[in-house]
Amino acid sequence: MSWATHYILKLQTEPEVEFRPRGNSMEPLVKDNQLVRVRKLAEDEPVEQGDIVLVTVQGRQFLHLVKAVQGNRVLIGNNRGGLNGWTPRKQVHGILVR
Repeated sequence: MSWATHYILKLQTEPEVEFRPRGNSMEPLVKDNQLVRVRKLAEDEPVEQGDIVLVTVQGRQFLHLVKAVQGNRVLIGNNRGGLNGWTPRKQVHGILVR
């Protein structure tokens, strides 16, 4: 069980979740321990480059940026130039709303 498993599971039954992510890889967009709100995405809802999403990439969970969209997959990375990799759109669990 990873840090975001609880929130991902809650998004299956609730429209939004709030939590405080740790780390500085998304600063200044999301600061360490900042309260954020993530909204569940509908299965057919598109994601776009620049969206901040709660996502699973190769078994690891992130609140990171969509760097690119290619068909039914998205490239995920942080705000410091790092890339986490491509993942299917179905692995995008929610989108940052606050």
